[in-house]
Amino acid sequence: MITIASLIVFLAFYTLYYTSKRAVLSYDLGFEKWMKNNPKQTKITGLVLLAGAYTIWLFTQSFGCGTLMFFIQLMTIGSLIIILAPLKKVNSKVLLAILIMAVLLELYYN
Repeated sequence: MITIASLIVFLAFYTLYYTSKRAVLSYDLGFEKWMKNNPKQTKITGLVLLAGAYTIWLFTQSFGCGTLMFFIQLMTIGSLIIILAPLKKVNSKVLLAILIMAVLLELYYN
């Protein structure tokens, strides 16, 4: 469940990152072009995804711990996106590999 929340936080921050006017963006994929052409829907989608991830954290943890972990995760993932997205290190193959490793580790340790 934590891996799903992490993925949702990543998607939410990535969509909100693509609504920025100051960031250097690349539009290699189709959904990135859609995000550029529809900034209002992209912001709404990003905020809904953030609220969903926060809700998942609240259901898996208590209120205080869930809130703290959500903000720690948001800061970590946000920093990585801001650093790695302009370098074009964020692609689907790397994300899929990281997601599979995280799911296996979560299932193994639970």
